[in-house]
Amino acid sequence: MTSLVIAEHDNQSLKAATLNAVTAALACGGDVHVLVAGHQAGAAATAAAQVVGVAKVIHVDAAQLEHQLSENLAEQVLAIASNYSHILAPATAIGKNVLPRVAAKLDVAQISDITKVISADTFERPIYAGNAIATVQATDATKVITVRTTGFDAAASTGGSAAVETAAAVSDSGKASFVSKEVSKSDRPELTAAKIIVSGGRGLGSGEQYHAVMEPLADKLGAALGASRAAVDAGFVPNDYQVGQTGKIVAPQLYVAVGISGAIQHLAGMKDSKVIVAINKDPEAPIFSVADYGLVADLFTAVPELIAELG
Repeated sequence: MTSLVIAEHDNQSLKAATLNAVTAALACGGDVHVLVAGHQAGAAATAAAQVVGVAKVIHVDAAQLEHQLSENLAEQVLAIASNYSHILAPATAIGKNVLPRVAAKLDVAQISDITKVISADTFERPIYAGNAIATVQATDATKVITVRTTGFDAAASTGGSAAVETAAAVSDSGKASFVSKEVSKSDRPELTAAKIIVSGGRGLGSGEQYHAVMEPLADKLGAALGASRAAVDAGFVPNDYQVGQTGKIVAPQLYVAVGISGAIQHLAGMKDSKVIVAINKDPEAPIFSVADYGLVADLFTAVPELIAELG
């Protein structure tokens, strides 16, 4: 029994989500191989070989794999799929785009967004926006799985010594081509990898107030900035700030929710945080049901006072 993890990378280094997927693969039992498919991605393959628990890295280099387009990456996975009992990827934009194609071509049912491995064929995954946990048993010969990264600790990125094997690339599918990408740049930590996140909601009133109140707090804590869907829909901040079921799923060491009522959509994306602090003037706000520390106060008074106390 051998598992294959689809590495997510930028051709130079592994994305943190890959390390969580490796941990899930190890829990399935047997050896773990990692597929690094990219262009001039030798550094990423070397990094994958150093991950503790990885037995082998399969490095595929081709120009059509540079941007991990799902049409080409799925075909690359299918070329070696018969060698594996489990095929896993992080439940990120790339993983959720590639693995359904793989599952369909293999004619198997995908197991999505797992948070726990009970045995080699039995897994837990959240349903109903995280209000219930389903236990799913898969009878297919090949298990195709996306991994909710917050459900698994990251494997150690150094200390391993896996062999790196080169494999032939499949031909370009011709179905899609990379045109361009626009990436928001920030000196702050990446939202899904941050240890501290401060999120603002509709209670901030405007985008100007969001930046005036939240940025000094984030600067003081060295935190990433997040937001509720309501704040994003109101145009306070861009979509990539959104935390929630239809945004980013996070589980930092500290999550500070400011002016967020705590709709179920938002709670589904952050309730696994280690420590949750909520500031809201409504004592009945649902966010207080999951908060470890709650402060019923006007955020425009409380946040500046908090910043002052933090020195």
